[in-house]
Amino acid sequence: MEKFENLSGIAAPMPLVNIDTDMIIPKVFLKTIKRSGLGVNLFDEMRFDRQGNEIEDFVLNKPAYRDAQIIVAGDNFGCGSSREHAPWALADFGIKSVISTSFADIFYNNCFKNGILPIVLPQEAVDVLMKDAEKGANARMDIDLVAQTVTTSDGEVFSFELDSFKKHCLAEGLDDIGLTMEKASAIDTFEASASAARPWV
Repeated sequence: MEKFENLSGIAAPMPLVNIDTDMIIPKVFLKTIKRSGLGVNLFDEMRFDRQGNEIEDFVLNKPAYRDAQIIVAGDNFGCGSSREHAPWALADFGIKSVISTSFADIFYNNCFKNGILPIVLPQEAVDVLMKDAEKGANARMDIDLVAQTVTTSDGEVFSFELDSFKKHCLAEGLDDIGLTMEKASAIDTFEASASAARPWV
């Protein structure tokens, strides 16, 4: 997993509430256990019509937001089923942070395991960020993980809370496997000791 560094990117406004994981990546695309390749089907039923043509009005199909790295969303983002494919699809598309007033717990935790920073802010702050995102490609937001701040294109700053362990994992690019591998030396020592003590195992 890549380290999360300070992000300066285009933010796409998605004011819908209760955007669930089936909207993020429909169940028909859950046939893979790979983290790559799902970005093309992100928000598939919202991005494309039944003939596979882009729906022009959908925000990520608009020229200003095709390279968006941030989503400013309505309340309760990532609700529904617990599929980890949802953050996989977001990350594969290029989304590195989602800002909302609240997230579904499982989705929220899965984001950190896939290099995505979910930011919870009060409604009044999200309203300001939503309006800033509506300015398009010329308005870039800045997210500082260390300082735990989001800065609008006009320089307005909002601070967010973040668990220190989750922050560490994002900053160092550590998923569950990476965390385990940090203890590789201790694991090797334990296994050597266990093998010497119980050679028959």
